[in-house]
Amino acid sequence: MLTTLLTLGLILAACGGSDDDGDSSNGDSEFEEQTWAFITEEQEGQVQYVYAEEFAKRIDEKTDGAITVEPYEFGGLGTETDQVEQLQNGTAQLAVTSPGFIGNTVKESQIFGLHFLFPDSVEKTHEILTNSEAINEDLVKKYEEIGIEPLAFWTEGGMQWTSDRPIEKPSDFEGFKMRIQGSKLQEESYKRYDADPTSMSWGELYTGLENGTVQGQENPIFFIADASFHEVQDYMTISNHNNYVATTTVNSEWYNGLNDAEKELVDETVEELQGWVFEEQKRQNDEFLSVIEDSEEYPTEVIRLTEEQRAEFQKLAEPARDFYRDEVSTEGGAILDKLEKEIEEATSE
Repeated sequence: MLTTLLTLGLILAACGGSDDDGDSSNGDSEFEEQTWAFITEEQEGQVQYVYAEEFAKRIDEKTDGAITVEPYEFGGLGTETDQVEQLQNGTAQLAVTSPGFIGNTVKESQIFGLHFLFPDSVEKTHEILTNSEAINEDLVKKYEEIGIEPLAFWTEGGMQWTSDRPIEKPSDFEGFKMRIQGSKLQEESYKRYDADPTSMSWGELYTGLENGTVQGQENPIFFIADASFHEVQDYMTISNHNNYVATTTVNSEWYNGLNDAEKELVDETVEELQGWVFEEQKRQNDEFLSVIEDSEEYPTEVIRLTEEQRAEFQKLAEPARDFYRDEVSTEGGAILDKLEKEIEEATSE
């Protein structure tokens, strides 16, 4: 009988029993059950979406399932502009946003649209985005003014051009209908090459490229391949003229209303993912470059610009920084001035 009682006691202990009030959910978790919406501008499998999935996975593990994070792919809650509004009004708690679509609301964020501002090295660019005071302190304040709190800035890789004709020198852009996301600085940047910039949501872009409404676009390699843009474009130019900068953002009122444990949970997880997402974007960009180069069904000529060719574009692009200072910035380009110095210091080490 003693053996039986001891065995029964061990079984009950293993099962965990229940709390005094009869509620056994989540054991001793310090977190209340809740659900957070996390919207992205990309689709399942693409970098932003898998970032949100990884965030959700880690939050679930750390809270023993008490907090559920629901990632939303592009279109799940509307267009890119709709998603910014939903973050502001608290419909969504978290979002990955890009400066191309938030740039008309947070004008200073258009700084990421400047061509040849960041170094050619994606790794060095990611390091600057992580550590820059101009970005992580001064620029963050501009987001906070509209109720959005950026927690991290990170790169999805170098930007490349796809086109229906070879792009090797600035004159190849003359009269070229180039798709842009919609910011004034992007428009100005392509006018420097005598292109014809055309604003278009990426949800319409495949069809736009297919029927010639636009002749080309820019994106990281993984996105070009996964969105199948190479199917309707004959050329891809490896230009690395820019980096696609993504921002992990949260609704300020929601974030500031979290208790200490919840806020620490969010901050800790975002910090952990900074290195993780760099490796993820690198993996995807490397793999999808092979997909494009090896495709027999959709052959795409890959053009790699030389340093001399890139210098031609850079010479025309640099005056756009004065446009940013005079026409875009709300404070005379102070953030850009500071960032340029930080980039110079980081690349001279």
